[in-house]
Amino acid sequence: MQKELADLTSKEKTVFEEDESDDSFSSELASFLGERLGEAIGGLGKEERTELTDQLLSDSVSNFEENHDESKIESTFDKLFKDAVRKNILAGNRPDGRSSAEIRELSSKVGVLPRAHGSSIFNRGQTQILNVATLGSLSDAQRIDSLSPDETKRYLHHYNFPPYSVGEVRRVGNPGRREIGHGALAERALIPVIPDESEFPYTIRLVSDVLGSNGSSSMGSVCASTLSLMDAGVPIKAPVAGIAMGLVTDEKDFVVLTDIQGIEDSLGDMDFKVAGTRDGITALQMDIKLTGITDEILEQALEQAKAARLEILDNMLATIPDTREELNEHAPRITKLTIDTEKIGALIGPGGKTIRSIVEESGATVDVDNDGTVFVGATDKSSADKAIELINRLTKDIEVGEKYTGKVVRTTDFGAFVELAPGKDGMVHISELADYHVPNVEDVVKVGDEVEVLVTEIDQTGRVRLSRKALLNGSEEGATIGTDGAEDTSTRRARPNRRPRSEDSNRPRSDSRKRPGRRRPEGSSRRQER
Repeated sequence: MQKELADLTSKEKTVFEEDESDDSFSSELASFLGERLGEAIGGLGKEERTELTDQLLSDSVSNFEENHDESKIESTFDKLFKDAVRKNILAGNRPDGRSSAEIRELSSKVGVLPRAHGSSIFNRGQTQILNVATLGSLSDAQRIDSLSPDETKRYLHHYNFPPYSVGEVRRVGNPGRREIGHGALAERALIPVIPDESEFPYTIRLVSDVLGSNGSSSMGSVCASTLSLMDAGVPIKAPVAGIAMGLVTDEKDFVVLTDIQGIEDSLGDMDFKVAGTRDGITALQMDIKLTGITDEILEQALEQAKAARLEILDNMLATIPDTREELNEHAPRITKLTIDTEKIGALIGPGGKTIRSIVEESGATVDVDNDGTVFVGATDKSSADKAIELINRLTKDIEVGEKYTGKVVRTTDFGAFVELAPGKDGMVHISELADYHVPNVEDVVKVGDEVEVLVTEIDQTGRVRLSRKALLNGSEEGATIGTDGAEDTSTRRARPNRRPRSEDSNRPRSDSRKRPGRRRPEGSSRRQER
């Protein structure tokens, strides 16, 4: 049945007919180009070569367009150009005049963006990469929704390849295969040297922007990323550098090329990227246009790549010899705490309410692991100290004799309730608000006031009694804590004496100060009045 449906609906296959090569026209065009073709493929820079090549193609079309199609002229010209480049390379003459194992000019800088946590520019020939490192708290880690067992990703590398980097003008859209693939390769090259979360509890994001490209911008991104990490103070295990290797071969000979440029990648047979430290390789990627390569070719490519990698590392370390001892001043500071795992729920609160309130009040970030590890991140010390204080209040058991600074959350006729930590209140009795008689609670404190109090008692039901009087004037003599946590009133300070009476206080009270009452009629007695 399937075959019947296929016969009814299928279309007839198109037979591809390969254009027959016109050797006579190829010879005619080669003769027309003459020595000018040799000038275009040897000893010129990218811009000069492109300009001269475009001019030769334009002249060829103008000269042969009467007798041949323009597409045929262009394809024949491209073939002649490619064959000439490959023959020159096999003869030991690369397009820019370098030897097969020579690297283009290297240079680098760090700290080029003063506000960034880490930044660098890496140059290799006409390939230029700007890299920016940003450090964040662990809560900034990317969440992964895939079949991978990993749920988050704390190290990310993003790669941007804008059109202007290759002299083009076009729309900048979503990342394509190039951006995603090159970014993933550069990221993988650095994963082995990124410090563990326990050693460096930060989320790390690297962004490589290609400012100019003429071969292997992905390996340039590896070098620029290493420099940015070192500039930011990230304790990487070792610096990483990368290089791209090329290959040109015929039936008899082959040449392995170090640090290939765009034309050698386009017209060559291999693009073999190798990244690693002084001690070993961290990432590999190979693109080949052949059915395979020999062990001899691979061995030579790896040897040349190692020599080039070490040379690049020397140049990078001349810019910044080692990772900075201190984090950049603009980078957040992460403080690591450990709490009882039974207190994790109290710290997070219902629906995350408690931990959000800590973040809002302190301005710091707070991340909690299942093992009780808490990471507090802040850009200034005061925010970090405030968050740590709130966490300690919440997770540390309240003990008699401890001092707290809390907020008055409610007042009553008999005292004030002070919040010692989110969800934990204590009561200051009206008699413990001040070292004098307090007629009204709100004469001393109001809702929203912050007061310093001393824990004087925790009863069997967990209710906390506090004293403000004990801490007035820096003294704790006003309340003594007994062995059972209750206040010993025998050692209270005497209240201040009442206000002395005035000189004429011995005068009899006036009638107006008598207690008001109903007047008895004249001649009546109390008995009669009753």
